[in-house]
Amino acid sequence: MEKSGFGLSRTTVVIRHALRNALNPLISAVSGWFGALLTGAFFVESVFNFKGLGDMTVGALLTFDIPVVLGSVLFTSAVFIVINIISDLLYALADPRVDLAT
Repeated sequence: MEKSGFGLSRTTVVIRHALRNALNPLISAVSGWFGALLTGAFFVESVFNFKGLGDMTVGALLTFDIPVVLGSVLFTSAVFIVINIISDLLYALADPRVDLAT
C-alpha cells in the first residue's frame, strides 16, 4: 500500500478527503432530480393517460376546479420543501463545516 506525503494510505486520503468533499455537488444534483421527477409526472401522466396526481391536476385546470388545483399545488410544494430539508440535513452530515443553526 502506497503512502501519501502525510503518512496516510492512498485509500484513506481518497475516502476521508476527496469523496467527502465530492458529496455536496452530488446531493445538490440528486435533490434537483427529485424535483424534476415530481414536476415531470404532471406531463407524463397527461400525455400517456396515467391516472394520478398530475392527470387530476391537469383535468382540474381544464375545468377551472380551483380547490383541486390549490390542493395539488400545496401538496407538490410540501414535497419540494421536504426534499430540500432532507438535502440540507445531508449537507450537514457530509460536511461538518455546514451550520444548520443559521
